Parts: sequence; structure tokens; C-alpha cells
Amino acid sequence: MFKILKKDKGTSARIGVLETPHSSVETPSYVVVGTHAKVRELNSGELEKTKTQIIIANTYHLWRALGDEGLKNYAGLHKEMNWNRTLMTDSGGFQVFSLGFARESGVGKIENSEQRTADRKDKNLVEITDDGVYFKDGGEECYLDAKKSIWIQERLGADIIFAFDEPTSPLHDHKYTKESLERTHRWANESLKSKKTDQLMYGIVQGGKFEDLRRESARYIGSLDFDGFAIGGSFGTSFGGSILLTTVDDSPHSVRDSVGTSRGKKKFSELEWSIPFLPENKPRHLLGIGLIEDLFLGVARGIDTFDCVVPTREARHGVVYTSAGRFDIKRGIFRDDNSVIDPECACEVCSVKKTTRAELREMFKSKNLEAGHLATFHNVYFFNNLMAQIRQSIKEDRFKEFMDGYLKTGI
Repeated sequence: MFKILKKDKGTSARIGVLETPHSSVETPSYVVVGTHAKVRELNSGELEKTKTQIIIANTYHLWRALGDEGLKNYAGLHKEMNWNRTLMTDSGGFQVFSLGFARESGVGKIENSEQRTADRKDKNLVEITDDGVYFKDGGEECYLDAKKSIWIQERLGADIIFAFDEPTSPLHDHKYTKESLERTHRWANESLKSKKTDQLMYGIVQGGKFEDLRRESARYIGSLDFDGFAIGGSFGTSFGGSILLTTVDDSPHSVRDSVGTSRGKKKFSELEWSIPFLPENKPRHLLGIGLIEDLFLGVARGIDTFDCVVPTREARHGVVYTSAGRFDIKRGIFRDDNSVIDPECACEVCSVKKTTRAELREMFKSKNLEAGHLATFHNVYFFNNLMAQIRQSIKEDRFKEFMDGYLKTGI
């Protein structure tokens, strides 16, 4: 179901083809987030025009919306979304973190002291046991474990499903992260035993920001009979340190010299610790991370697919990505800017409708609902097109040059 077509000479980047029952996916690829079985602002026809190859929907939220009885008679995500291409569903594992420790501590997936503020803290809605997880959602208590997660995902009917797992916070210590890792490994086995369909299933590597635990998890999960693998959970400090690719025998080789002065250097050590222990001939997915810099650094380390809400969520708030940088289009400097959103972009918003920055700004300021639609269309196209450019650069043996040049712009 996965074939590597070409490997980059200077990094661990590769291009491949991921075959699923509904379509072939060229990798590396961006996975667009459609949490509630819909990509907000875009219909299926528009998604195809944005070069979207894969969509990921959220198991937990769909389960809570449909209920067990609704799932028993559910026609499936492909019919619900009118989408005849590849679909993923997560396991519900991320909600163990997002409704639990993330609320309690006010922290995200990536360690950053600036994001831990008292006003972001809220009540923990999760109780984790060795067997599964209790959620207190909307005044009701519900229980999710590996067997139930797979049962739900089988009825949702995505092409690719994920094993149930427990992501940890970057604030968790080594002791707790190890205990959590052991749960995730047990749940991985239970997920495999529970699956009754021919859907493709990915196992998830955890271990937080601890090198020994990441390596332990990658060795173990990589030894199981999964169709592909994902790297999830929390990541350590985002910036600082050198950027290295590390092989199994710990012989490092440099990816590049600099990322750009404005943002520092991202490490992504967790990928370097994990990927060498995962089978080379199976696809690798990075869960919930997908800024532009992340894409390049992830691809350089051997990641094949990424999912992230950034293109759609930021678009709805007036942030657009362009070849010249990331713009908050609501700013006053765009009031009289009559250039199209991105003169180098071939999406319909830029090349056919020729929507200008001033026009889009005015739509957002006047609360015109078309603003979010146009910005979302453009952003999704931009990210998918960037992935196509990355694939082409690997094919032409110029990925490192393309990466260095792109990231030095500070986008």
C-alpha cells in the first residue's frame, strides 16, 4: 500500500505513493482537517480544486455527535462528506490530552513557557485508567478504550484509522510519561486485536520529550503489524540546538546550516529519536503539527504526511499564507493594497477571481461570510501546492536547496 519512488541524497526526505481503496496519494502530503466530517468553509468540489488528497476527521467528536445507535446505521464518512478520495480518522486519543491535562495546565503540544498562563487553565474533564479513559463531556460521563475506538472508526469507514493512545503533556515528568507509554503500548495491541475490517491502521509512537522513551516506543510500535506509523504526543522546547538527522547507530549528519534569523532553529529531536526505528517501507505520519517550517523539517527527517488545523483555522481569523509571507489581512496596511492576495498563486481566488488584499480585508472588517471562505480556499491550496513543490524538489534532487531558500525568507 506504500511505495517509495525516490529518496533525497542529502536528507531522509522521500517521495512515494500511498494506495488506499479510494485513491492514490502522492507523498509527502498535507492532510486537511475536517473535524466534524466537514472542512469548514469548503465543499468537496472546492477541496478537489485546492489539490487536497487526504482529509482527517475526529473520532471522538463524531462519536459524541452520532452516539452508538447512530453509528450502527451510519452510511460512512465518504458518503457523508461526498468525498471519494482518501480519508483518515484519529483514535480519539488527542482528546485524552486536550480535554484533560491541556485544560488543567493551559499548555499545548509543544513546550513553550509563554503559553502557560493562568487565564487559560480550566477544569480537567478526563480520568485515565490502565484500561481506558472516562470523559465528563457536556454533563455526561462517557468511556472510551482501544476496543471502542476501533469499533467507532470501523463504522466511520475511513481508509486509514489509528490505534488508541494517550498523548502526554510537555510538562509531564519522565515517570508519568513512562507509565503513559506502557498504557499506549498495551492499547496498541488491543487496537490490533479489535480490528475486524480491512482498513489500514497506524500505530502511534509516544514518549514525550524524553529520548530513551521515544526510542523505546519507536522500537516497540515499529515491531507490531501496523500498516503505517504516526508520531504523536508532546514535543520538547521548540527552538535552539543544531538540526541533525540521526541514524540508528547515532551517526549524525547535518541537514543545513541555518533556518533564518527571525525564528531560531527548530530541533524536532523527537523525530530524530523515533524514525530510525520505524520500518522504512511503511508510511510515517506526524500528528497535529504542520506549520511551514515543520513541513520542511519533518520531510527532511522522513515524514510522509502531516495533519494540522493551521491553514483553515487561521484563514477564518484573517491570516493568509503567501509566497511573500504570512499576513494578517485585517491590518490597516492592506486597506489600499490592490494587488491580488498572492500574485504567484494559481488558486481560483488569486488567478480567476483575482481577489485583492484590500477587498479581502474589507470583507473581514464588514463581517462578510465570504471572507472566511475565500481565505480558507486560498490557504488550503497554498499548503497543498507547497507540498507539491516539495515533492518536485525531491524528484529533481534539489530539496535541501529549496528548503534552505524557502526558510531563509522567514515565512
